[in-house]
Amino acid sequence: MRQGELSDDRRAEAVRPPRVYGIDHAIVVELHGEIDLVAYQRTFPLLDAVAAGPEAVVIIDLSEVDFFDCSGVSLLMRVHRRVAERGGAMRIVCADALTLRILRLTHLTEVLSAAPTLGAALLVPEEE
Repeated sequence: MRQGELSDDRRAEAVRPPRVYGIDHAIVVELHGEIDLVAYQRTFPLLDAVAAGPEAVVIIDLSEVDFFDCSGVSLLMRVHRRVAERGGAMRIVCADALTLRILRLTHLTEVLSAAPTLGAALLVPEEE
C-alpha cells in the first residue's frame, strides 16, 4: 500500500451505503463511489433483497459512481437475472461515457435499458 492510499478495510468504511427508495412504479437503488470487489461484497446482499422484492421495476442509479469495474458488471448481471426470474424489469441510470462503454462491451446494454437520467428511466415502458 502506497502512502496516501486507504487499506481495503478503511476504504470500505468510507464507501457511502446505497440509497434505496420507491418512486412511481419502481424501486431505485443509488450506488455511490467505486463499484469494485469491495463494493460488490458490501452491496450484493441489499441488491439481492431488492431484486427479490415485489416492485415491477428495479432501477440501479449509477449517476454518482466514480469507478466501475468487472465487479460492477457482475453485480448488475446478478441483479438483472434475479429480477427477470420473477418477471420484473431492470433499468440503469448512467450518463458516464466510460461506464456506458463497459456496459456496451459486455453486452449488458442488449438486455438492460440504460437511460441518462432517472426521469428518462421511469418513462421506459414496463414491458421492456
